[in-house]
Amino acid sequence: MTCRVLKFAKQPYYRWLQDPVSPRDWDDAHLINAAIDVHADDPAFGYRFIADELTEAGFTASERRVWRVCSENEIFSAFVRKRRGKGRLVGPPVRDDLVRREFTASGPDRLWLTDISEHPTGEGKVYLCAVKDVWSNRIVGYSIDSRMTSELAVSALRMAIQRRSPTATTVHSDRGSQFRSRRFQAELDRHGLFGSMGRVGAAGDNAAMESFFALLQKNVLNSRRWATREDLRLAIVTWIERTYHRRRRQRVLGKLTPIEFEAIMTTQAASAA
Repeated sequence: MTCRVLKFAKQPYYRWLQDPVSPRDWDDAHLINAAIDVHADDPAFGYRFIADELTEAGFTASERRVWRVCSENEIFSAFVRKRRGKGRLVGPPVRDDLVRREFTASGPDRLWLTDISEHPTGEGKVYLCAVKDVWSNRIVGYSIDSRMTSELAVSALRMAIQRRSPTATTVHSDRGSQFRSRRFQAELDRHGLFGSMGRVGAAGDNAAMESFFALLQKNVLNSRRWATREDLRLAIVTWIERTYHRRRRQRVLGKLTPIEFEAIMTTQAASAA
């Protein structure tokens, strides 16, 4: 009777009744769940990056289909175009600001700063995430990639943890989506580190880290045009490990390099003990 009133044919209705969820709908449901997980892990991802991650996870879906799924379910990148009179939308801080521009530390691995920088090459942009120990100004961890994802920040943090084995260290960053991602926050919690985040649009809240990137920009990034990502990657690593750590003396460290400062201060502390 319902089919007759609504002028529906009976045969399609009974076919639907026997199998209300089509294979396409079933596949879309799994695709939506996977896309939500990818986006939650890294809110910076738009539909193109999500499509790449889904392909890596074993899903077969065109970029157009992923766009449709993301659009219908409001899965958008955290980076939106700037509107007149309004700044870019930035998510809430996952952690409080524990530093409050007091960039000092009484010993090694008490306070780390981290941030991300980018620079173009002939092949596209290169992104660098670095972690700096405020005590000695040493770069204790870094990661370089062609994409600015949460993995970039997590890799730099893991490198710092493997090198230093910190305990109760405060890790201060801005509110970038890479640092607010679940993966980065989980890495902090897993190793007993304290996360800290500055305010939106306040460069001074991470000024000590910005000073390192300014040196890198002047001495490496802007020194020439870089044809390939690999050329720039090698130049960055060489400058950090050879020049910045071992040759560049810093007045704040008593005209010592970060390596010399740590060696001398660690020896003095051991002698005093």
